[in-house]
Amino acid sequence: MRRPAPSVLALALTSLALLGLTATARAQSPQAPRAASCPTATELRAQDLHGLWRLVLWPEGGSESAPASTGAMLFGPHPEYPGSVRGRLRRSGPGADLEAEVAGDVGDDGEFNLDESADGRAMDAVWNGQPSDCGRTIRGQRRPAEGRSDAGPALQFLLQRAPAGH
Repeated sequence: MRRPAPSVLALALTSLALLGLTATARAQSPQAPRAASCPTATELRAQDLHGLWRLVLWPEGGSESAPASTGAMLFGPHPEYPGSVRGRLRRSGPGADLEAEVAGDVGDDGEFNLDESADGRAMDAVWNGQPSDCGRTIRGQRRPAEGRSDAGPALQFLLQRAPAGH
């Protein structure tokens, strides 16, 4: 009898908790953007990104309601670059879950930029997007890094901050 697979988000939380990133992100940042105000994309800071995010990816011309992949990202402070974030990505993939390290920021122009690396050395994909909804939602495109056609096709993405306590 085939048992149901645990949700990708539950697996991501377990994996990330084992890495100690959850405690680091909680200790060094609030779970959500500033509650008293609604920052615009150009007002977002790295610490506004800290915490757990739900992820949906779908092909260009497709729909987020028919995702090609789902998962989660956990961001914390980047130890080497103040004003940036570093974290982990875990998402569903063909035949197995995919994991990667991620690092990036929101620039002065309000654009979200992220680099993805499966081995922590070579860049596999780049993410570019626009924050909205007081910094609780980011939409954009994930595409293979230059020269990395093995990183899969270009995909549209939606990142949504996970509710506090999840």
